[in-house]
Amino acid sequence: MPVPFEALIPYGIILAMFGATGAGLSKLRHWQNGHKRPRRSLDQWDRQMMDRDRRLTGLLRGQSDEPLAPIGFEFNNPWRVEKRMS
Repeated sequence: MPVPFEALIPYGIILAMFGATGAGLSKLRHWQNGHKRPRRSLDQWDRQMMDRDRRLTGLLRGQSDEPLAPIGFEFNNPWRVEKRMS
């Protein structure tokens, strides 16, 4: 006995919503990543360089080809020091 097509409409709607949500999240991640593909298997060196690039350019994946650092970068230290007890 065949299934009436009216019974398949909710499944089509659910499938379309999952597809739209997946595509939207993928586009959002791509946009937040500086319009670049996501990086895979990052080690400590890659994270350190990404943090340096973020401090230099303001973007996590941004890179600069300027030979000199911008003004104020010499005071932009990533190391967090503890407060001394006096």
